[in-house]
Amino acid sequence: MTEAAKVETAKGEAGVRTLTGRVVSNKMDKTIAVLVERLVRHETYGKFLRRSTKLLAHDESNSAREGDTVTITPCRPLSRRKSWRLLAIIERAAP
Repeated sequence: MTEAAKVETAKGEAGVRTLTGRVVSNKMDKTIAVLVERLVRHETYGKFLRRSTKLLAHDESNSAREGDTVTITPCRPLSRRKSWRLLAIIERAAP
């Protein structure tokens, strides 16, 4: 396999890092706040704890609304806290 083919394979859809979360705010212009939840196992007791992270993502067309389930992917830093962009809207929230 040539070097160019390896680079293309690495940049393919399988290599793209994505996170799925719920939009909690769309009040900013071209920016959404996405709440990403994950389960973490407690070291001592083994209980699974729910941890969440709120990330800012770029939404060029202002299409996402509060409550939508979205997929985001990393990009270059666009502002001090915004270094993710909206990839797709998976599920729309009920109006």
